Amino acid sequence: MITGGTGVVGTAVVKRLVGQQREVRALVRSDDKAALVRSWGAEPGMGDVLDSDSLSAAMRGVEVVYHVAGLNSLCPKDPAALFEVNVSGTRNVVEAAVRSGVARLVLTSSGAAIGERKNSVGLETSQHRGSFLSHYERSKHLSERIAFDLGSRSGLEVVAVNPCSVQGPGRSTGTARILSACIEGRLKLFLDTRLSIVDIDDCAEGHLLAEHKGVPGERYLLCGATLSSREALQLISRLAGTSHEPRLVPAAAAYAAAACAEGTARLRGKDPSVCRAMVTTIAFGHAYDGSRASRELGLVYTPVEETLRRTIEWLREQPPLRA
Repeated sequence: MITGGTGVVGTAVVKRLVGQQREVRALVRSDDKAALVRSWGAEPGMGDVLDSDSLSAAMRGVEVVYHVAGLNSLCPKDPAALFEVNVSGTRNVVEAAVRSGVARLVLTSSGAAIGERKNSVGLETSQHRGSFLSHYERSKHLSERIAFDLGSRSGLEVVAVNPCSVQGPGRSTGTARILSACIEGRLKLFLDTRLSIVDIDDCAEGHLLAEHKGVPGERYLLCGATLSSREALQLISRLAGTSHEPRLVPAAAAYAAAACAEGTARLRGKDPSVCRAMVTTIAFGHAYDGSRASRELGLVYTPVEETLRRTIEWLREQPPLRA
């Protein structure tokens, strides 16, 4: 059973499992999503990560749970909702898995949960810096700790995968909006930083490998490449066939601009597309080492050029996005 089975990562996981002739049930909250899941050859299960009874019903007869569902936002209008879904929702899913006799749970955590120190390379064993760059980062760190703690106390095998920035066809939100603005020539400014990327297909495969080969209580970073901003922008420009290259600006200037944009959005009652937490996170810079998933799980990463090429082609087929 998969929570979040109609999201970007969840969709890729469901389709990969169906392709392996597995019996798959995906948690959905609407008839439209149920129809979509059926079209993929999977069984829908009506429910919500905040509804414990529905989770128990959806897990009936299930041996393995993939908990992919979660909110991914650096600029939420209501941070409480982020913690409710990511933290309380994870607790509900793990507790339901224990009640239902599930053998193994694969948790979609995040590279953000690592909490590595600035200018270091994030590893599964990195000591957490003790502070958080955003509400999102804190929510993913807490949800991972809860899952491992409940798993160890109950006997449920919990394995976490920690993807960095997931890119590929199907991704149109988050950092994909920045990529879209770049290839359309709308991105005028960016920060001098480091970016880590994993292909959507590699992310899905990493989930399945974690089910079969992951060690309970351990986590596996999924990261195919780390690039500087300049390297990433030059590569995108070459692959997209454009001459536009954004100007790199200091973090302080970007932070001030984000504060203004955040205040304006709040006054209008909207989620800001740019906020101080986003600038803080991007400016911090992330470099992750995804080699453990290769060594221990057997994951083979897609070259970053291929990932970006496929992403650019897919984005160009979509309606224009606005960052």
